[in-house]
Amino acid sequence: MTTSSSTSSSASPAPSASPASFAKVLLALTSHGELGDTGRSTGFYVPEAAHPYEVFVKAGYQVDFVSVRGGSSPVDGVAPDDEDSARFLADPAVAAKLADTPTADLLDPADYAAVYFVGGHGTMWDFPDATELTAFAAAVYERGGVVAAVCHGPSALVNLRLSDGTHLVDGKEVAVFTNDEEESVELAEVVPFLLQTRLTERGAKVRTGPMWAENTVADGRLVTGQNPASAARVAELTVGILASGTES
Repeated sequence: MTTSSSTSSSASPAPSASPASFAKVLLALTSHGELGDTGRSTGFYVPEAAHPYEVFVKAGYQVDFVSVRGGSSPVDGVAPDDEDSARFLADPAVAAKLADTPTADLLDPADYAAVYFVGGHGTMWDFPDATELTAFAAAVYERGGVVAAVCHGPSALVNLRLSDGTHLVDGKEVAVFTNDEEESVELAEVVPFLLQTRLTERGAKVRTGPMWAENTVADGRLVTGQNPASAARVAELTVGILASGTES
């Protein structure tokens, strides 16, 4: 099920520039590769980067990557039958960027129309306290750009505050990896917190859909998706907002 909404929030500062004036989108990746104390590896969920990447490139945007600690980010979710992900990882330009991602302090928020937080369980450990990365996203948002996130990527929104001190998600509708989905993969006791619960505590209005089905929400210039099935649609909604010059 796909849902979307577009509502304004008094907590959103007036943007200082039109997002249409930018030509680049930034995909943000986790640098965390250990799944708690399970002995299993994790990282960014490759389909949640590959599918949005294709959407943004087709829309004419240059796509860059950033990670919490820089360098090469750990990967997860690579399925042998996923041709889109295989093509993404085999692209020489993508491979070169993924091999040496910068940290947020090396980039200029004024250069980007949107920041898209890619999911993967690794994000639950490092996105919430990645202060430089979340401050970068807040700066993009306050310049009139879009903040987007999918699945566990909204863990970056847990502590993302605007310049007036408010949480970006406060009073906004969002879609995130649900508590039920976390229980279904038997990781509710492994992750540091439950994302649906924590964002609700931050004032977000979490809109849930059926497990593993596409569910996306666009609330002003904040676009979120519930799970991997939502990744491409989150990118499509982001492109649509940027094309329309929405400034709510």
